[in-house]
Amino acid sequence: MRGTQPWKTNRARVLRGNAVSAEAKLWSRLRNRQLGGFKFVRQAPIDIYFCDFLCREERLVVEVDGATHGERHEIERDNTRTRIIESLGFHIVRVQNQDLYGNIDGVLEGLLAVLQGKNA
Repeated sequence: MRGTQPWKTNRARVLRGNAVSAEAKLWSRLRNRQLGGFKFVRQAPIDIYFCDFLCREERLVVEVDGATHGERHEIERDNTRTRIIESLGFHIVRVQNQDLYGNIDGVLEGLLAVLQGKNA
């Protein structure tokens, strides 16, 4: 991971201030080590990308995908982003907006299973 640069910090602040409601809903359940004691940050820079949520200690990235992520060009962009971030030693879990609205407890259970599996 490259050192944080001032423009990245400023960009992360803007992104945090503009969180979509699905992201805000997930953040309300991840913040303050609420999920199994794991610390998450939001809109964290990794290389040239900003990740929706990051657990640095477990190198886990959580990306929240809305309806636009189903379009071909978005899928290609997400695949490139995933390859780059994973090449830096991170694992990415993608979560759909509708899952956060309809089954946030199931999403959290899945994330916790991934985090605990990394510790096994």
